[in-house]
Amino acid sequence: MVMEYTSRTGESVYLSDRYTKPLMVECHREPGEREKEMRARGEQHQEVLNSVANRRITVKEFFKPNAAGSVPQAVILQGNSGCGKTFTAQKIMLDWVSGTLFQDSFDLVLHLKCKEINEISEESSLMDLLNYSPDFTNETAEVLRDPKVKVLVLVDGFDELKFLLEDDKSPPPKDPFKKAPVQATLKALLKGHILPEYRLLLTTRSTATDKLSRLVSASQRFVDILGFNEEAVKEYFRKFFKQDAVFQGVKSNETLYTACFIPVICWVICSVLRDNIKEDASISTELETTTSIFAYFVSTLLENHSWDSSLSVSTLLSSLGKLAEKGMQEQQVLFSKEDVLRVVSDPNKVPFLRKFLVKKKVKQEEMFSFMHLSFQEFFTALHYIVDQDGEKLKRLLDSYTEEGWQSHRRPVIQFLFGLVNTELIENLDDLQLTPYISSIRSHLEEWIKKIIQHVKNNGDGPLFILNCLYELHEEDFVRKAMDEFGSLSFKYTSLTRMDCWVLCYCLLCCSTFKSLEFSHRFGLTDEILRMLQPALSKCEELR
Repeated sequence: MVMEYTSRTGESVYLSDRYTKPLMVECHREPGEREKEMRARGEQHQEVLNSVANRRITVKEFFKPNAAGSVPQAVILQGNSGCGKTFTAQKIMLDWVSGTLFQDSFDLVLHLKCKEINEISEESSLMDLLNYSPDFTNETAEVLRDPKVKVLVLVDGFDELKFLLEDDKSPPPKDPFKKAPVQATLKALLKGHILPEYRLLLTTRSTATDKLSRLVSASQRFVDILGFNEEAVKEYFRKFFKQDAVFQGVKSNETLYTACFIPVICWVICSVLRDNIKEDASISTELETTTSIFAYFVSTLLENHSWDSSLSVSTLLSSLGKLAEKGMQEQQVLFSKEDVLRVVSDPNKVPFLRKFLVKKKVKQEEMFSFMHLSFQEFFTALHYIVDQDGEKLKRLLDSYTEEGWQSHRRPVIQFLFGLVNTELIENLDDLQLTPYISSIRSHLEEWIKKIIQHVKNNGDGPLFILNCLYELHEEDFVRKAMDEFGSLSFKYTSLTRMDCWVLCYCLLCCSTFKSLEFSHRFGLTDEILRMLQPALSKCEELR
């Protein structure tokens, strides 16, 4: 049984009912591969993941011989926050106990959680550290006295350690029962001083991988956990809802669907939908806005994952926002260490960034990125809110018409509208955004009234504005904006399922709407008409 982020006291779920195999690869990916993955959305994102399938590795293969024929003593499982590292470690424990994994390889599997080790201040032996687990028994200690016992030690969350093992100068203990400073005991375990017949499986965020690799003396295998692929996302939704309709609904929203490849945000989306979808409700009317899902995700990570707590939430969000905005201005998704250090004193303590090493001739250079371009867009929008620079915001909004409708700015503007939703701000007060909202909101209200007249008959402009209104998700404001439109024509525009939901929501906010026009040549199908049916009666004229 495992606790979920929102579990109350006594609430838990079966690990096997939640765990879905993530995609893991045995390789260091090149910057070009990473950039392509970060920019891709929807089906394209799935294609990028498929391109590394030939380097895929399963848990059963973690301790197989490498190309040289030797068995690695340590496996470093790297991944972003929320990509499934901890769940994978727990599932390994469960499968070993159940007799389906590593039965011939290990007599004993032990689980050390770095979050718990942080709480220990007194001198401790390896046995003392293991005693923090409720599963540890006297029988376990007796087994460890046998020097021939084959042990697998799972060290989960290395990046969350609050102390620096590299700085510890204490003599290493060589006995699992000998007390020493916690740093010395843990370092001795990683260096192989304590248990002779043992293997290590270590999980860490990418920001701490190189430090961990230097500490582990044994031969190593590096595994990158990428999160879910499409099949895994579909399976996860099926476990939650026992049917495919919800998955198909989310899949039609490219931004949400792409975010689902990160397991923890997949859980956020499923949890929000489960709490909001009534038994017979249409998915289209119950889907949360993209902004709210991203905001819930950020709030979840701040509450449940290690980060630099010396910073206030608003300072952290502002710092990340500066970096994100710089990237958006320069259409850049990969950042040098120097870029990151200008806004964040210790990028290793920021759960929303991932680090990787790039070979540059005779040395390696550190590079950073956000989890995906969509998160960079979200943090850029947060920056405009926290920064409170009216002139800068005006330049962003004006650029929508002045700079040739630059598509890379549109998601930022949509997130801005979503972030001024009153209910969202009240529900997520831990993001500390309330003091900043009113002035930003007035800027957005003035801008959208002006821009509607400009985009009425301008390509996909109306759909972009409708998406902004959908993200705002406040009925009175949407009704006034729709009155400004008066009529809408999609005579030369193909509509996606998500476009239909957005249009349906905006029309349902109206008491009446003057005129709506479609063309069967541009994707008007029976399905689209059925999706729009609840709102069509609002239209005085339908062509």
